[in-house]
Amino acid sequence: MRSALGGTSTSAVEVTNVSKHGFWLLVREREVFLPFEHFPWFQDVPIRQVLNVQLLHADHLYWPDLDVDLSVESIEHPEGFPLVSRVKPVQGPRSKV
Repeated sequence: MRSALGGTSTSAVEVTNVSKHGFWLLVREREVFLPFEHFPWFQDVPIRQVLNVQLLHADHLYWPDLDVDLSVESIEHPEGFPLVSRVKPVQGPRSKV
């Protein structure tokens, strides 16, 4: 008797492993690592939100629960995509003298 061959993945992208340092994604047939140091949006969220990832286009990943969009290139070469916040610091209320 022969065993059936394993099925193929039905998802073009999936999270394959999570550690305290980051998580691994299988994107089509290649695996990439997202360290929390470079991708802090994923560090303190429920795991189910990290697992809910979609491949919208060949190079466009989207986490709908987190409203995070990333290109695969930014994961493979984060040094080319520095994190820059355009949010101005909130100033506290001014005290009246």
